[in-house]
Amino acid sequence: MEDLDGRHKESAEIKSDEKSSPQMGAIDLILHPPVNFSMVVKGIYRSGFPTKKNFPFLTTLRLRSIIYMCEEEYPPANLDFIRRHGIKLLHYGGTGNKEPFLLMKTSTTRLAVEAATNPKNQPVLIHCNQGKHRTGCVVGCIRKKMKWSLAAIFNEYRMVSRPKERFLDEQFIELF
Repeated sequence: MEDLDGRHKESAEIKSDEKSSPQMGAIDLILHPPVNFSMVVKGIYRSGFPTKKNFPFLTTLRLRSIIYMCEEEYPPANLDFIRRHGIKLLHYGGTGNKEPFLLMKTSTTRLAVEAATNPKNQPVLIHCNQGKHRTGCVVGCIRKKMKWSLAAIFNEYRMVSRPKERFLDEQFIELF
């Protein structure tokens, strides 16, 4: 594949055709990032829950740690993946902010923010189920620590969580 200047460019998506001959050196690898995946800053990533089809992509990140923000136990397939790749699991389980009485714990979020911003844990992936609310709150708190304006923090939060933005999440970030 060539770019606009005519230089050779490698494709991020490499497909092989079963009819390809071995001489062609085709590789059967398509990288699939987890839902809502993005880079927060160098060394810190966010996403929804990774599945088996995301494991080859995650391998390219060379993660040291995963911050898991759900209450549920980590699934066996994911545990096997992180063990095989020497990734440390940091489980800060908790509920999301939901009306009327479910609120994230500030202390748990603070631990997650400290873990994510600690260079010893990076590169790190922060995730919950969809990568929207709990992960959005942790990322919003990281952004606040980085001295971003609340308007910019809320804009990023809304972009990822749309159409299910939660006022309680924004309030949580503001009061953090």
